[in-house]
Amino acid sequence: MTEATRRIGRYAALAGALLLAVVLILDVGQMTATEGAQAAKKKRKHSVNLTALPLGDSRVISSKPRRGYLLSCQTTFTGGGASVDGPWIHGSTYDLTAKYLVDGAVSWPTSYSVAISTSGVTIAGNGLPNHPTGVFPISRFDDAYAIDRNPNSIRSYTLNKTLSGSPRKLGAQCVGGAVGIARNGIPIFNALDAAGHDAVAHEVQDSCGGHPQQAGVYHYHGLPPCISTGKKKKHSGIVGWALDGFPIYGPRGDGGDYLSNKELDICHGTKDKVKYNGKKRRMYHYVANYEFPYTVGCFQGTPAAGNIGPGPQGASAPPTP
Repeated sequence: MTEATRRIGRYAALAGALLLAVVLILDVGQMTATEGAQAAKKKRKHSVNLTALPLGDSRVISSKPRRGYLLSCQTTFTGGGASVDGPWIHGSTYDLTAKYLVDGAVSWPTSYSVAISTSGVTIAGNGLPNHPTGVFPISRFDDAYAIDRNPNSIRSYTLNKTLSGSPRKLGAQCVGGAVGIARNGIPIFNALDAAGHDAVAHEVQDSCGGHPQQAGVYHYHGLPPCISTGKKKKHSGIVGWALDGFPIYGPRGDGGDYLSNKELDICHGTKDKVKYNGKKRRMYHYVANYEFPYTVGCFQGTPAAGNIGPGPQGASAPPTP
């Protein structure tokens, strides 16, 4: 073998070693990028501080919908609500964990059904909850009475409402008093009390997050604690339906990450893969979380006409206490 041949062999070996080093560097770089993406995904996880939630009193608008605001059909509020601020309210925030709850554990002879088809979602029942409630009217011996003297009683009524089975996004539309129906047949009202204030923050509800309005309709204003939304590390299950037919899911998205208002659109919704009517599919839905406006900030589709039950709660009626 000549010296020239040996020199060429050494160069070839060196080139091979350099090529292998480059491949290893690229491979390590790829691993780093993958690990970085995973780390970034972990950083995207959000949590919520239930002891310092922003009040929604100033987040009511009548035009130009915005994320984290309620687009209300009503612009003038003259009704009642809580008589004074509870000690859990601190300036522009409130401590949800410190709120008073209406005393009592009253059981009801509930009746409800849900039928889902392409032609519509029909929810029927007697308007009574499938979980215990507080005692209403609120007793003067209840500590809640000093804050909110709700004088209304819970009453049954005939619920039979069919919502769109194939809702379409048509653009933001304002909401009235009622915005949806929970899967247990209980109405979901918007985030306001009759005075136009943040109902979840100011009014005193029972341990399941509900109370009756003047016609006796028991309802929620936010995420109902007594409706399970599934395991913490998985996507939340369904809570109910908005009046435009789009479903409402709990506060956790993919992987169980909490969906803050920053991840939601102007109507408090998003589009991802959920389990709906026994099948997994990617679809638009609203999110019930712990931040104002809590469930539906505006309708993306056309809401069903008419009231859910007795009393003022329609698209143009004022919210009720």
